[in-house]
Amino acid sequence: MVQENALDLVEDRSLLLIDDDEPFLRRLAKAMEKRGFEVETGDSVAAGCAIATGRPPAFAVVDLRLQDGNGLDIVEVLREKRPDARVVVLTGYGAIATAVAAVKIGAIDYLSKPADANDITNALLATGDDLPAPPENPMSADRVRWEHIQRVYELCDRNVSETARRLNMHRRTLQRILAKRSPR
Repeated sequence: MVQENALDLVEDRSLLLIDDDEPFLRRLAKAMEKRGFEVETGDSVAAGCAIATGRPPAFAVVDLRLQDGNGLDIVEVLREKRPDARVVVLTGYGAIATAVAAVKIGAIDYLSKPADANDITNALLATGDDLPAPPENPMSADRVRWEHIQRVYELCDRNVSETARRLNMHRRTLQRILAKRSPR
């Protein structure tokens, strides 16, 4: 983990976090503050563009799909205002086309959700042409599925029937999954 001490060499530790998943945004903001970043958050393209214009940060983590538009718009504004900013794009809907678009407009990396704070920190602080190391403990497929189900469940205000409908699964199957502990 080369990146743990790399932040000590950085003078401007300002970090912009933009995501419309509020629980995820709060957890990530706390985790990044513990790693030494000075975090500012927003939950929309409008908020991200306003912050990027008024106080362009040295680092940014931007969700691709936001309720009011595309996170790549924020990356473009940030690139105009601060060309040296290091931007990582996050998404729950990974696709090669969007990854290419993100990198073309200036993002340094593209990570799929759920990304952990260590992976994000490593991507933000990677130097030169070195790619960040792969995660030491990647989530299992079962864990990724469980996290996705939990996220949809929260977005449906913990309504089992609505969550089951959106996930296209039987309500009782979903109830059994929710009753179990999270897989490792």
